[in-house]
This record gives sequence, C-alpha cells and structure tokens, in this order.
Amino acid sequence: MINLLSTGKSWYKRFQYDEDVDKPGDVRNILLIVATLIASVTFQAGVTPPGGVWQDDKDGHRAGQAIYACKFTAYYVFLLANTIAFSTSVLVIISLTCRFPFHLEIIIATISMIVTYGSAIFAVTPNELVKFRLIMLAAGVPFIIRGLIQLFNVIFRSNK
Repeated sequence: MINLLSTGKSWYKRFQYDEDVDKPGDVRNILLIVATLIASVTFQAGVTPPGGVWQDDKDGHRAGQAIYACKFTAYYVFLLANTIAFSTSVLVIISLTCRFPFHLEIIIATISMIVTYGSAIFAVTPNELVKFRLIMLAAGVPFIIRGLIQLFNVIFRSNK
C-alpha cells in the first residue's frame, strides 16, 4: 500500500469498471443498489430536514416547519441539492429497470414517491419561503439533461 501511495499510482484502479471483466448484469445490479441507497437517504433527508421541525407555535414559527428554514439561503441550497440527488437517483432506477417485469409498477411507485417527497417538502417549508417552482425545476433537471443528451445522440447519429 505504501508503494502505491509513494509511486503516485491510483489505488482505486482495480475497482474501476472494466468492460472485459465486469458483466453488464452485475454492473446494473450494483448501480441499482447505489441509486436505491441515494434515493432512500435523500428522501429521508427531505422528509426530516436537518435540525428537525419545530414542536410548538412560539416565537413566530409554527409546529411542523423545518427549523433549518430560518437560514433561508442554506436551507434552499440543501433543498435544491437534495432534490437534484433524489430525482437523479429515481431516473437511474427507472432507466435501469426498463423492460423488467413490473416496470409499470416501478414507474407508478417512483412517481408516487416523488409526489410524497414534494408534499413533504411543501409541508415542512414555511409558507413565506416556499419557492416550490424552483424546487420542481430542480427535480426536473436530471430528466431534462438526459432528454437533451438522447436528442443530441439521435441528431448526430442520423447525420452520419
């Protein structure tokens, strides 16, 4: 290990994807596990924001609202980053399960999970701070980027 550190060689080289060694099914399964873990963590972080929620209606706040929301910019950075991570992992899950049995049910479940996530964020965010359109746009960013990539691939492949 010391030789790897002193020679400047990458210690994680053996963990990288190798098309000749790794089976596509194994890679898909690993990606599904990672995407599901990210979706679970980000969903929970959105439903239970850092710092928790107020338990009472005192000092200008309401019970059930995020304590962290009193730091306006930091709270919205958290919400945007968490929402992008959540929707990206949902996109990966939907993409990797395409043509699987029960794919329709997976899509219905993930859409329901997205709606639940959105309603939970809406519930814990104070009304005067809600910029729900911005959060919804952030949720759509991974889907928009993937759609544009697919569109460019179709356009440039048809020109060849």
